[in-house]
Amino acid sequence: MANTASARKRIRQTAKRTERNQARKSRMRTFVKKVEVACAAGDKAAAAEALRLAQPEMQRAAGKGVIHLNTVSRKISRLAARIKALAQA
Repeated sequence: MANTASARKRIRQTAKRTERNQARKSRMRTFVKKVEVACAAGDKAAAAEALRLAQPEMQRAAGKGVIHLNTVSRKISRLAARIKALAQA
């Protein structure tokens, strides 16, 4: 257990930050899942709209340092490629 006041404060800060980051990551995953569900259903318009809404949420998570910027870029790129493939199929 933390003995010093600064260590106790650090524990409080870490708990708060962890909770916030988990919420951000969960929110991002929800948006991504909506895109994937629309892709699975074969609805290109709904998938494109879902990606349009998911993209800023994913970028925000990267900006806050929850996940790496390159990870977000890769995920967005792959989702966009899947949507594009829907039109050609």
